[in-house]
Amino acid sequence: MLIFFTVLIVLVILFIARCTKIVHQSQAYVVERLGAFHDVWGVGVHFRLPFVDRCSRPISLKEQVVDFAPQPVITKDNVTMQIDTVVFMEITDPKLYMYGVEHPMPAIENLTATTLRNLIGELELDQSLTSRDLINAKMRSILDEATDPWGIRVNRVELKNIIPPREIQDAMERQMKAERERRETLLQAEGQKQSQILVAEGERQSVILRAQAAKEAAIMEAEAKAAAILKVKEAEAEGLRLLTAANPSNAVIQLKSLDAFAAAADGKATKIIIPSEIQGLAGLADGIVEAVKDVKK
Repeated sequence: MLIFFTVLIVLVILFIARCTKIVHQSQAYVVERLGAFHDVWGVGVHFRLPFVDRCSRPISLKEQVVDFAPQPVITKDNVTMQIDTVVFMEITDPKLYMYGVEHPMPAIENLTATTLRNLIGELELDQSLTSRDLINAKMRSILDEATDPWGIRVNRVELKNIIPPREIQDAMERQMKAERERRETLLQAEGQKQSQILVAEGERQSVILRAQAAKEAAIMEAEAKAAAILKVKEAEAEGLRLLTAANPSNAVIQLKSLDAFAAAADGKATKIIIPSEIQGLAGLADGIVEAVKDVKK
């Protein structure tokens, strides 16, 4: 009897454990009762009726990153290239996710491929390569609206790789090389231009400085000559003033005139006209010299 009760207790414990469900964080379960939707279990401990309630597989509520394989797309100018996309999504309504669409992930992949083909088909190759942000934003908006009835929210879409044909890649590389060479030529020409401008500017500054120096030297020389002439004139004026203050006699004045006449001649003149007054003065000077010689004897 004891064994029977022991077995019964064990079976009851196993039955309770079997009917108990612990839901972890960021997970959810969809519960069906008699084949119809009954409830969505969130985090916590839940009990289900045996043989009546059926729990779905756990549904992750975390954000999921789905990387789809490259898809062939054709641009507006008929260039075929491969593009693979990455979709960031999360499940917001487990009930809609469970009953909204059969096989949600393949459905999202096909929807992504068709949306990408439609968007790229409206753009040319150059626009497709330079408009990633625009394409990402449009794809996110379209996918989010389309997957909303499925209980899925698309947070972000990224074009991972855009792979054009090999001949297009070669042409793009040649174009990039030509553009780099053109920029290099422009930079070299700009450098030579700047160098010539600097040389010309240096020569101009040198000419200006030399002219300025010559001007200042001429000014200083003129000022020096003017100062010398002024000093001479001041000395002559001072001599005249002193001579006037001394009240000289006529004989002294005549001797000074003779000195001035001798200075004017300076031994270079070939023909000299002597005024009569100076001739008399010269005779007077000779008489004075003879008288002085007689006194000495």
